[in-house]
Amino acid sequence: MNLRFVEAYYWVVTLKSVTRAADKLYLTQSAMSSRISALEEELGVLLLDRRDRRFRLTVAGTRFYAHAQRLLEMQRSIKAEIGAEAVLPVSMRIGAIESVLHSWLVPWIGKLRTETPAIELELTVETTPVLVDQIRRGALDLVFTAQPAGLDGIRSLALPPMDMVLVGNARLHRRRAYDLAELAELELLTFQRGSQPHVALNELFRLRALEPRRVHCISSLSAIVQLVHAGFGVATLPRAAVERMVATADLRVLKLPFTLPPLPIHLNYRADPSSPLIATVVDSILALFPPAKRERPARARGVAKASKKSIS
Repeated sequence: MNLRFVEAYYWVVTLKSVTRAADKLYLTQSAMSSRISALEEELGVLLLDRRDRRFRLTVAGTRFYAHAQRLLEMQRSIKAEIGAEAVLPVSMRIGAIESVLHSWLVPWIGKLRTETPAIELELTVETTPVLVDQIRRGALDLVFTAQPAGLDGIRSLALPPMDMVLVGNARLHRRRAYDLAELAELELLTFQRGSQPHVALNELFRLRALEPRRVHCISSLSAIVQLVHAGFGVATLPRAAVERMVATADLRVLKLPFTLPPLPIHLNYRADPSSPLIATVVDSILALFPPAKRERPARARGVAKASKKSIS
């Protein structure tokens, strides 16, 4: 039995789409369909129900999916035990929100490259909803988001949240401290509407029965920093990101009589039974954080219910 055909079938079922599986394995759709057909011919059964446009498995297809996963895991185990000189697959498609990019992502990538020099990275920086959709479709292998993906087959692990601070232009915002009423009179910048920082900021004012003058919603952290640098207003930003930019962007962390809620960070990934690469990358990420600060992973939807709120 050709294990490349088994791998093709595994990803078609996992991603619930021949097209997405073809993209995942860098094949044409016709080549992917040919592999499934060849596998069906060898087994002497239909694996996919092709009677209409809905994606459905036959009874035999459902049973073979479990066998396919075990076959790929066995292949990986044999390669690990006997093929000592085997090189890891090189492609890893990673997605991250900008808060992660501007804090610890770049140093971690440098560490990862040292540990596994054969890896070739594809990096996508987007908002949480876009990243969750891309990992759902199989366009990304691993994503860092502000909420767990909450999807079938996607494992999610809560990483330490990021401390959030209010930042202004060091030349313009020189007060020793700001109270909430004073902040309400300023131009405020935060992440896109409905995001955790946006909701948290508005909740602070609501609890004090204050109406902020303006709250600008911006999806790009880089754009927020440039606007603060230009004196447009003050912004909620991750402390770790600000510490990396403060010397070049005239940023100043404002002293406040309250603490902003931290930004949650989640690692989401889809296990690959045919390759140890995902496990290697996940272990590298976890090594950045002390175990006491991490939460236990949810293996899939149904193991731990994830929040449906869209945050980035």
